[in-house]
Amino acid sequence: MSIESPYKANILEKQVALVTGGSSGIGLEICRQLGKHGCSVVMMGRRLEVLKSAEKMLVDEGIKASSVQGDVRNPEDGIRAVKSTVEKYGQLDVLINGAAGNFLCAAENLSPKGFKTVLDIDTQGTFNMCHAAFSELRKSSNANIINISTTYQYSAQWYQVHVCAAKAAVDALTRSFALEWGEYGIRVNGIAPGPIADTAGFSKLGGSLIDLNSSDNPLLEAIPIKRLGTKWDIAMSVLYLCSTAGQNISGSIIINDGANWLYKPQIIDRDTVQSFSRSIEKKSRQEGIATTSKL
Repeated sequence: MSIESPYKANILEKQVALVTGGSSGIGLEICRQLGKHGCSVVMMGRRLEVLKSAEKMLVDEGIKASSVQGDVRNPEDGIRAVKSTVEKYGQLDVLINGAAGNFLCAAENLSPKGFKTVLDIDTQGTFNMCHAAFSELRKSSNANIINISTTYQYSAQWYQVHVCAAKAAVDALTRSFALEWGEYGIRVNGIAPGPIADTAGFSKLGGSLIDLNSSDNPLLEAIPIKRLGTKWDIAMSVLYLCSTAGQNISGSIIINDGANWLYKPQIIDRDTVQSFSRSIEKKSRQEGIATTSKL
């Protein structure tokens, strides 16, 4: 797999992005790739030490990066983050809602507080940030909102009832904002990652219990293209949506999971299917000839 960007290094030149959850995991890689392609980035998160460490890392790589501490559940923090971004860089062109909460829990053991916490971070937090950024985004000539979602809500997922509910609502926000804010020149899309290797979320959701090098890895078996996604994969989807290549895309959810969400167990192997199909065709031809001869 190539890890070289297919995009020119200046495709996002003069753009400014605010990324919630941008100081670690997928969010940090999104910030890195935005920065490497000319964008100025501001990371928003709750943990000051993590933010400052991520900021230094990106700056050391030559990226225009800064950070602002805040909780997306608090509308005032979102307003402050937008204001800080504009004060530092003069504008806001891209909002990426990557802050999320997650943990494994059987539905019968999930407390109302735990359920509410995830919805507050994922759903209410996404709304808060979109609402806070609206007045600045409408001033941009290339305004983008990208909501990081998941694929669980498209069917269901064990021990993830809270996330399925929260992300279904995030997808609904994506479509509704795209419909209402298009007239202001704001495009709104989502990206739904599948299993992403080397992230805290992957380990937290049971990835650490799976031997990824095993020949009978059940996770890879459920991914048709037989590879785990990477943070880089998701960042490349972000670049596509932020670039002119995505200028006519709004209200869409890009599923980036190697077709994992479509997976169904293979009940009958290919050779058996082919043999069975041929036998049916042969029988049909024979019956057709017999019927014709009687006429």
